[in-house]
Amino acid sequence: MLVSLLVRDIVLIDRLELAFGGGLSALTGETGAGKSILLDALGLALGARGDSGLVRRGADQAVAVAAFDPPADHSVWRLLEEQGLADDGALVLRRVLGADGRGRAFVNDQPVGVALLREIGESLVELQGQASRRGLLGAGTHRVFLDGFGATDAAAVAAAHGRWRAAENALARADAELEAERRDEAYLRHVLAELDDLDPRPGEEAELAARRSALMQGEKIAETLEAARAELNQGGGVDARLNAAQRMLTRAAERLAVAFDPVIEALDRAAVETTEALAALDAAGRDLAPDPDRLEAAEERLFALRAAARKHRTDVDSLAELRATFSARIAAFEDRGGARDGLAEEAATARKAFTEAARRLSGERAKAAKDLDRRVNAELPHLKLRRTLFRTRLEALPEADWSAHGAERVGFEVATNPGAEPGPLARIASGGELSRLLLALKVVLTGAGSSPTLVFDEVDSGIGGAVAAAVGDRLARLGAALQVLVVTHSPQVAARADHHFRVAKDESEGGVVTRVEALDPEARREEVARMLAGARVTDAARAAADSLIGAGAG
Repeated sequence: MLVSLLVRDIVLIDRLELAFGGGLSALTGETGAGKSILLDALGLALGARGDSGLVRRGADQAVAVAAFDPPADHSVWRLLEEQGLADDGALVLRRVLGADGRGRAFVNDQPVGVALLREIGESLVELQGQASRRGLLGAGTHRVFLDGFGATDAAAVAAAHGRWRAAENALARADAELEAERRDEAYLRHVLAELDDLDPRPGEEAELAARRSALMQGEKIAETLEAARAELNQGGGVDARLNAAQRMLTRAAERLAVAFDPVIEALDRAAVETTEALAALDAAGRDLAPDPDRLEAAEERLFALRAAARKHRTDVDSLAELRATFSARIAAFEDRGGARDGLAEEAATARKAFTEAARRLSGERAKAAKDLDRRVNAELPHLKLRRTLFRTRLEALPEADWSAHGAERVGFEVATNPGAEPGPLARIASGGELSRLLLALKVVLTGAGSSPTLVFDEVDSGIGGAVAAAVGDRLARLGAALQVLVVTHSPQVAARADHHFRVAKDESEGGVVTRVEALDPEARREEVARMLAGARVTDAARAAADSLIGAGAG
């Protein structure tokens, strides 16, 4: 609830600090005393539009500070936590407005934007009055009030809508990815065909480079191999001499009875190795002999591999891996198409779940709307609104407009003349009728999404007697559940208040200022008597005041 309000240099108020309690608080005073200034100051602290005209003449800036003590389970605490504004259970809204029209906003002494200040303020206080466009006059709140009144399962619809939208978004992303890949598919297949024809192998570049280098030096290599062969064949050849030495040792071993086996075996191995060396020389001569065709083939292969690597901005050894990647991407098209079908099925299932939940919610809302209409219309005759008809309108929405809030738009409408077509509250009702209609709604909707503090302005305009007493009774009933502030000219309303504040002008040499005084029982009696009698308070008026206050207390 609203704990205190500090006002400094706003219109006729130089400095004022008020403490508020729970229940019903009445602000009374003569016309022009400045009661509306207090509401302007409170609205400023709550994030209402600032106007330099609010700054008191001669002052540099106006200041409005409102301190609150919301219930522990109020949603504002979560909002403060999310915004990093929590401060050990404190909640103080402050607005500073300069004479030049520029202003600043603070929550718990931390600077914030006015939009955030307004969001916080609207969750704490509902200003109900002719000029207000918040609370029940804000069409966007009607759904919240109806759902709270009917205890509907709106949360299930919001959850189902979230799952549906998540599935639709996943499907849309998959479609976009598939479309992008289809655009690339022809290119990928073309590139893959080129790589398949090229058939690159890791390490092939180094092999080709070495072969090319060798083929380019074929004549020198051939000369070297021929010289080596000549050395081995000199004097009949190394293999012939090794064989001759082996035969000589074999005969000597037989004649001299000496074992030359290790030497003979070594010569045998040397002969074999020599034969192999000669064969390798012949093969190398054939492979590395000057051959323009083989050199051209090696160069073409090497240059083709390097050109492909440049084209794909990679190295030659990575071409084989790139080929495998392209092949996998093409193969994945069919797999992703199957996955897309699965996502489409999930989206259809989620949509069906939402439509079923929304249909149930629509039924709950229709039932709640019927009950709400009946109860509000039963209240209206007591508030001098016998010719007024209240109606809750449920308008089915096209699928494109379905949301987490359901499949219909909720609106409170009223007709002030029999036979007239109901229309929006703010457009059809006016003046005191509107305030009393809002009061009837709040009485019926108590606890259904209401802010902890309600403010009524001019709710008793144009009424008196039994109707004013009925208004006072309903405000008192609201005050039993919520904190209610009412600006009133009605003694019947003021007599039902738990707390009474008198607003008056104080004229001095410094000019005219507005003062607000919390009344004790005796001062309250005098104020109610003044409201009954006018300028001259009589004993009869005091007795009537005692009767009203006593009736309210009873």
